[in-house]
Amino acid sequence: MLKGKADKSRLPSRHVTEGPARAPHRSYYYAMGLTEAEIAQPFVGVATCWNEAAPCNIALSRQAQAVKLGVKAASGTPREFTTITVTDGIAMGHEGMRSSLASREAIADTVELTMRGHGYDALVGLAGCDKSLPGMMMAMVRLNVPSVFIYGGSILPGKVPAGADVPEDFASRDLTVQDMFEAVGRHQNGTLSDAALAILERVACPSAGACGGQFTANTMACVSEAIGLALFNSSGAPAPYESRDQYGTASGEAVMALLENDIRARDVVTRKALENAARVVACTGGSTNAGLHLPAIAHEAGIDFTLQDVCEIFRDTPYFVDLKPGGQFVAKDLYDAGGIPVVMKELRRAGLIHEDCMTASGRSIGEELDRVAGSPDGRVVHPVDAPITKTGGVVGLTGNLAPEGAIVKVAGMPAEDQVFTGPARVFESEEEAFAAVKDRAYAEGEVLVIRNEGPAGGPGMREMLSTTAALSGQGMGKKVALITDGRFSGATRGFCVGHVGPEAAQGGPIALIETGDVITIDAVRGEISVALDAAELDRRRQAWTGARPTNYASGALWKFAQLVGPTYLGAVTHPGARAETHVYMDL
Repeated sequence: MLKGKADKSRLPSRHVTEGPARAPHRSYYYAMGLTEAEIAQPFVGVATCWNEAAPCNIALSRQAQAVKLGVKAASGTPREFTTITVTDGIAMGHEGMRSSLASREAIADTVELTMRGHGYDALVGLAGCDKSLPGMMMAMVRLNVPSVFIYGGSILPGKVPAGADVPEDFASRDLTVQDMFEAVGRHQNGTLSDAALAILERVACPSAGACGGQFTANTMACVSEAIGLALFNSSGAPAPYESRDQYGTASGEAVMALLENDIRARDVVTRKALENAARVVACTGGSTNAGLHLPAIAHEAGIDFTLQDVCEIFRDTPYFVDLKPGGQFVAKDLYDAGGIPVVMKELRRAGLIHEDCMTASGRSIGEELDRVAGSPDGRVVHPVDAPITKTGGVVGLTGNLAPEGAIVKVAGMPAEDQVFTGPARVFESEEEAFAAVKDRAYAEGEVLVIRNEGPAGGPGMREMLSTTAALSGQGMGKKVALITDGRFSGATRGFCVGHVGPEAAQGGPIALIETGDVITIDAVRGEISVALDAAELDRRRQAWTGARPTNYASGALWKFAQLVGPTYLGAVTHPGARAETHVYMDL
């Protein structure tokens, strides 16, 4: 740990604290109650995504105080600041979802600007919802400062009170917000009463914390440990647990040790670390959104790691952690079973982990795994040599319908259900598709195509959870397939293909599909195709009239649509580390 007056000659904070010319700057710090000794210490940004938008963010401010105690104990000066989040559970199913993916970029940008503007030397980032986790990690890698990530924790599972008048399948299981979206579908088809819906919505989400299954937030929390930016086991404890404060304090102390040893974010986030992270997503049946966020994090480090690279790892990784939505258990159950350290220990046993990668503790992955005493419980975490399925819970697809690739989650899906052929029913937007599902204006055996929902064409690459959950609620989740150039929630169930690229707005083949065209999705072979020859696709491309106009002709979403790149590269909005002419820490 750094003791006494720090040598700031190579730290960014020297620009705001050192020498006679910085007397005005120091006067501001004295105005906030800092002492001369505190001004002389390294400055650590403590960034949170705290807000009152949703339960996933509500506990972050309290946890930040624990981080600050750890920084102070290790002779650093913490400077807390906040940034935005857009919470998908609230944004879902309406125009607000267009803000979701754009918020990832805004989070990374605002953390970068705050760190640069104030000359902070290191970063501890706290996040709790889907896009805030990758956004915070992207900022760490972009700045390349000593960094520690800490997740705000998952929500506790919901329970129906004894004797409540709700269907038995709801009463007998742990509830998550996924169940509420599916309950809406049941309500729409008349199999769930108003009273039962009112009971469920009051008990499904009983505490602070992010959505409880292996949806996007928990998937990216697992990534934070596997990639090395978070302390081992720090992602697992549910948000209400007071033990989270201990992880916060330890994270504050850890970032000071990284600073002392000049271990920066890109020393941690390497190609091998990204591969480790993809392994953990695959074996836990994680969200398809990891196929978007891992390439985006890699881009910040100047590493080529595309959707196809992610999917290659998914293809040869066994799926052995039984989590919702494809499985039975929630994040708290995984924590009780030993968490991600036990999962990674099993991956190591199969030779599927790079052990030499650095972590936030200053130890390597291998050294951390040597300290893990737990083993699979056979219930939540199966032995790696007796997996639920032999390949990962997420599969990449390519073919004449998706030359740049697509992705589908098959966790918990029998192999015989992983091939689907049927006629297309084309919708020009999510709203159009949801209205058709609500009115049962579709048929069993069809492939529902939702286009114009890509990053640029949406704009914003919305998730389709309302539509997919309604299908599941109607009992049609296995009787139709769905493809889109948008995204799916980590809570999505059913045969649902997202990230189809190029997107419709860029003239990709999905823009050329017509209702009635026969589409085949084969997750066993990794293929997605439409029964049209190249000549017919070319004819339709010549007749295509261009991207559908949107209502977003100015503002943040217009800006995002102008800048955003292809989905298979992470839908990023700037050139990345390969175009850098300087590194922030060395200015």
